[in-house]
Amino acid sequence: MKSRTPKVLHTLAGRSLLGHAIAAAGDLEPRQLVVVVGHAKDQVSAAAVAAAPEAAIVVQEHQLGTGHAMRMVIESRGVMPGTVVVTYGDMPLLRGRTLSELVGRHAQAGNAVTVLTARGEFPGFGRIVRDAGGAFLRIVEECDACEAERAIDEFNSGCYAFDGALLADAIKRVTTSNSQHEEYLTDVVEILRGDGHPVGTLIAADPAEIMGVNDRVQLAQARRALNDRILTDWMLAGVTITDPASTWVDAAVTIGMDAEIGPQVQLAGATVIGEGARIGPGCLLEDTTVGEDAVLLHAVCRQAQVGPRVTIGPFAYLRPGASIAADAHIGTYVELKKAHVGPGAKVPHLSYVGDATIGSGSNIGAGTIFANYDGAAKHHTEVGENAFIGSNTVLVAPVEIGDGAYTAAGSAITENVTAGDLGVARGRQHNSDGWVLRNRAGSRSAEAAKRTRSE
Repeated sequence: MKSRTPKVLHTLAGRSLLGHAIAAAGDLEPRQLVVVVGHAKDQVSAAAVAAAPEAAIVVQEHQLGTGHAMRMVIESRGVMPGTVVVTYGDMPLLRGRTLSELVGRHAQAGNAVTVLTARGEFPGFGRIVRDAGGAFLRIVEECDACEAERAIDEFNSGCYAFDGALLADAIKRVTTSNSQHEEYLTDVVEILRGDGHPVGTLIAADPAEIMGVNDRVQLAQARRALNDRILTDWMLAGVTITDPASTWVDAAVTIGMDAEIGPQVQLAGATVIGEGARIGPGCLLEDTTVGEDAVLLHAVCRQAQVGPRVTIGPFAYLRPGASIAADAHIGTYVELKKAHVGPGAKVPHLSYVGDATIGSGSNIGAGTIFANYDGAAKHHTEVGENAFIGSNTVLVAPVEIGDGAYTAAGSAITENVTAGDLGVARGRQHNSDGWVLRNRAGSRSAEAAKRTRSE
């Protein structure tokens, strides 16, 4: 990956590669979930436990092959009775339902091992060698394959369902007599077959599921494939996605029926979109909840709460802690941070609202600033219900504006305004008679003024 980040911790669709692998394995509700770590073990172990607190961590100090990794597990955890499923931390497209099908096929056939395979083009993957009747013979690694074997188009995914007791016995007999001098897990399959135990296969319905990620190009390919899958699932569930090519939705996002997702929209993290909401074009939502029938246009929202029928944008920014109640409106070039906007309230234009509560039905005039920071600490502003804040008002926190109170345009409000009062905090206007004629004689302004005054 040419990165300071361990490969399996690179992300797509809101999860790391490892996170996707753990999620797929978790769909099986396993009695034990074991994660084998080696390179960057501390970082990877922490990520694994964060994704699955119940996971057991087994350290493979020396990376001596997949068979060696499995042997480390058995030496650490002991013989695992029942079915043991092996997957990989760099296969983010593998679905839990495919693993479930693998386990079902394994149990139904009574196999010692069942191999997940796929047809297609997977350079570097081992080939599935079959006899003339199509029965499984063996797996050959690409580096050990002859020319005829390399022409085979059925590939080993590296994922297996094993009989746990038979696996524990066979793993002790794996050798390193191969070109890589490693312990191959594929050799366990050959050992079990040589012992006369049944070996079966399951061909993945979607070959992309076995695609691994080893560089940034493959990561981008997997990201696109996974996003296409996610979007398809949502469209089939009743969501309109106008331009799938420019829309990105993370795996943990939830979208209600009849929602419309416009072009160039990114829905990230645990974002929830309510039924009938319209998002985009040009929105980025991270860990944000949007209520039913809300409309967001060219908005950025991070860890925000947007109520039903709210309208936001264009070009609004909701920072963490912003909460917009039902039927409120947040307009153009408005930024909110740790602010609650009550039902039906409006912040239409060019305003900053930080550390504030705005009551229901209130109107915040254009250019209003909630001055919440005094250079050392943040302070809160309270605006009551049905208040009217005049344009270009500065509310210097901490301050309270009472229910139904007004502030005059251009005021810097530093003291509380009682309910029903008008707060005025600005200098009185003085017009200097004839100033332009005296001080800008000969200018276009002076000539225009002269014509008007003579009339």
